[in-house]
Amino acid sequence: MFSESVSEEALRQDFETLTVSKRLVRSVSQKLRKKNHRGEGGEEDKVRGVSLKCLTLYGRGGGCKVGADTGEELGDPSYRRRSSASEEGKVYKSICGIEDNNFDCFSYGVREKFWKKNNRKDLDLEESVRNSRMHIFLPDDILEMCLVRLPLTSLMNARLVCKKWRHLTTTPRFLQMRREGSCQKPWLFLFGAVKDGYCSGEIHALDVSQDQWHRISADILRGRFMFSVASMQDDIYIVGGCSSLTNFGRVDRSSFKTHKGVLVFSPLTKSWRKASSMKFARSMPILGISEVCSDFSVIQSHQNRHDRQFPRSRVGGVSDVYEDPHRLSLRRQYRNAFDENGPSLLPNRRSYKFIRQRSEQANMKGCKRFVLIAVGGLGSWDEPLNSGEIYDSLSNKWTEIQKLPIDFGVVCAGVVCNGMFYVCSENDKLAGYDIERGFWIGIQTSAFPPHVHEYYPKLVSCNGSLFLLSVSWCEGDGQIGRRNKAVRKLWELDLMYLTWTEVSVHPDAPMDWNPVFVADRNLIFGVEMFKIFGQVLDFFTVCDVSDVEMNWSHISRNHMAHELDASSCMTKTMAVLHL
Repeated sequence: MFSESVSEEALRQDFETLTVSKRLVRSVSQKLRKKNHRGEGGEEDKVRGVSLKCLTLYGRGGGCKVGADTGEELGDPSYRRRSSASEEGKVYKSICGIEDNNFDCFSYGVREKFWKKNNRKDLDLEESVRNSRMHIFLPDDILEMCLVRLPLTSLMNARLVCKKWRHLTTTPRFLQMRREGSCQKPWLFLFGAVKDGYCSGEIHALDVSQDQWHRISADILRGRFMFSVASMQDDIYIVGGCSSLTNFGRVDRSSFKTHKGVLVFSPLTKSWRKASSMKFARSMPILGISEVCSDFSVIQSHQNRHDRQFPRSRVGGVSDVYEDPHRLSLRRQYRNAFDENGPSLLPNRRSYKFIRQRSEQANMKGCKRFVLIAVGGLGSWDEPLNSGEIYDSLSNKWTEIQKLPIDFGVVCAGVVCNGMFYVCSENDKLAGYDIERGFWIGIQTSAFPPHVHEYYPKLVSCNGSLFLLSVSWCEGDGQIGRRNKAVRKLWELDLMYLTWTEVSVHPDAPMDWNPVFVADRNLIFGVEMFKIFGQVLDFFTVCDVSDVEMNWSHISRNHMAHELDASSCMTKTMAVLHL
């Protein structure tokens, strides 16, 4: 009995040892299986959250517990009692000799269905991403209608999507549709910025509607300064200018070269091209630009240089006929002198030569013909010029026009209004060049608006009216002991009676002696830059002439000139476009 009990005790110990070893082998195999499974598809399981293998619901006896007792997991309290009772009489045997715990408990096809069911959201997300990457195919006409309504900044970003969109938004048809659309907003383009003593060539563009500044790189303007700009349709013309010969890129007038070249910048396409060069090199010329009819005639005049008096004049409020009745016949001769087949009867003037330039391009749909006039400025030797020339967009050629009289003075401002190019001089004289007929007219107004000598007047045209901005001294509101102050006033010229009327007062003090004012449609934009306390400040204002009060308001609180040099106040120029 003692030997049998000893043998039973040894057998029981061996059975417990075998059970412990089987548990140890099982735990080690599970760890190895998890390690291998993590190396093969760990990243995939972490993202998707469900393994494609078995759920590894293993019990103490090994094998899969799918369909087995799961009361412990489900919270059944009687589970422990049943499991403990069953474990006592359960013998752990391997069916095939070697126990393999790494098997798939799912039948064929069940694994894929289980994975799709639990990862439906991930599949939907991947499907949406895949669809977003695919191109949306729309007809070109519908795509044009969508793109033509985008703001300029969004349009520039849309061109980066693909080559098709870039080509579609740069065609003449698209540009014409955008030009005729109602989604255009005013943009101000500031040229002539000087930074660290160098003409950087950067163009600062202001989106007035969004009050956002944008920088446009223009390496072609690097080192060029003292030029003038004029805008027509979607293009900006850069005329003349100077560049240093010894210190290229710097604003240095000790040794410089004056240019006669003309550059054209298109903001919509960000492209540059060269137009025909002027006949004379000019810096800071006075420009005027105007649309003309398709059968416009460029008139070239040859006048005696010793006598350059105006052939006719207008006196405000009094007709020339009633002032001198004997000049009635002479006035009729003036009218007939511009007949193409008739002889010239103008005094002290040779015959006019009419150059008819007809072309099929003028009849093209959407093609508008215009002329650009450049008058005055400084020549190659820094001398004031009284000559002028006109550029025809159809022929891409410059033609000389009649010179201004010597006693007219240096031209300081000019603008086109109702087919007449008005210019004013430092001597407070006003003249107009008839673009269609090709001659100057001296205009005598009632009383020229007073202005401080250092501040030259500026001319702008808005809604068919001619305005002048001048700085004058204003008394201290009638108060005794109050000092006078300088104010900038806006004057309007009555083109019928030639009388000036004050219509508005600029709110800012005239700190800048060389401000720039440009007009477009019913708005007058102005920029003033000056250096104070070691920093350059800029103020942009706008005035709506259609308003009865004609009040000025600031349009940009974001100062962009704080990093510019003080010389930018002298070299700046501005153009406005609706894009």
